[in-house]
Amino acid sequence: MIQYIAEDIKMPALEKQKLNKWIKEVAADYNKKVGDIAYLFCTDERILEVNKQYLNHDYFTDIITFDYSERNVISGDIFISLETVESNASEFGVGFHEELHRIIIHGILHLCGNDDKTPELRIEMTAKENIALSRL
Repeated sequence: MIQYIAEDIKMPALEKQKLNKWIKEVAADYNKKVGDIAYLFCTDERILEVNKQYLNHDYFTDIITFDYSERNVISGDIFISLETVESNASEFGVGFHEELHRIIIHGILHLCGNDDKTPELRIEMTAKENIALSRL
């Protein structure tokens, strides 16, 4: 089951059924099935709090993915700062929903085993995001 939860911030307009289908299709590309996934939309302050508390990182970010996957079933909690998504959309010259969709699928790609810790892996991740976005 895929849940969308807003924590102290207005829930963005989402076509949940369309997103759920898309997420399942992308996961299937990696031979994964979707288990329990919670998208937690929050503020910059909340994501900073999560980053400090659980990862010992003292900086803002757009997404934090907690992976609870087992074998080929992906599950996790995905925190997304809507404030950072909005500022990134402006910085990159794209619409808010386009950037939000990129971040939504970015979390799924992490759950499917993709990493972005090096510049080379970030390039690969962006390419995979672009392929997924072209299917939405």
